[in-house]
Amino acid sequence: MFVMGFALLIYTNLLPERVAKGCLFDEVDQVPYQRVALIFGCDDKIDGRENLYFRYRIDAAVKLWRAGKVDCFVVSGDNSSRFYNEPEAMRQALVAAGVPNDRIVQDFAGLRTLDSVVRAKEIFGATELIFVSQRFQNERAVYIARANGMKASGLNAIDVVGSGGYKTKLREVGARVQMWLDVNFLKTRPKIMGERVDLPAIGRSR
Repeated sequence: MFVMGFALLIYTNLLPERVAKGCLFDEVDQVPYQRVALIFGCDDKIDGRENLYFRYRIDAAVKLWRAGKVDCFVVSGDNSSRFYNEPEAMRQALVAAGVPNDRIVQDFAGLRTLDSVVRAKEIFGATELIFVSQRFQNERAVYIARANGMKASGLNAIDVVGSGGYKTKLREVGARVQMWLDVNFLKTRPKIMGERVDLPAIGRSR
C-alpha cells in the first residue's frame, strides 16, 4: 500500500510538468499572442509585508501587456469576504502599472486553480488563453485546461525563494495529487458558477 501511494505521489507530481512541456515560457518574447490572459490571485500582503508571489505575477502580466501579447486580462481569485478581495487588488495593481481598466475583468469566484480555469471557459468563454503565475501553478493549470478541452500557454512569473517558497512547494505536492483526483475520479466542478460574462472586444483600447 505504501509503495502504491508513493508511486501515485511521484506520478501525479511529474504529470503536469510533462503535459505542460513546450507551452510555458520564462521570457515574454516567447509567448504566443492570445486574446486573454488569466492571472491567478493570491494575497497581496502577508503579515503586513508585500507578498512577492503577487508582485511577480503582476510584473509578468504587465510585461505581456506592454509586449502586445494580450488584449485583456481575467483576474481570478478569492473574494470570500468584504475584507478580502484578491481580484480587486490585482485590478488596482494593473491599472497603476498602465493597463486600462476596461481591459480587466474580475472573477470573484476563483477559489482554487480548478475553479479559475474552468470558469475561464464556461463563464468568460475563453477556450484559448495565457496563464500568468509561477511555473508550478502554471503547470497544474495547463493540465486542468487540457482536461477541459482548452488550449493554454503560460508566462512563468519569477519564483519565490526562501522559507515562504519552500512552504508553497511543499503544499504543491498535495495540490497535484488533488488535481489528478479532481480531474480523473471526482469530476470536480467549480464551487460557484453563474451567468456568462462577456470579455472586452478584440483589439486594445488606447
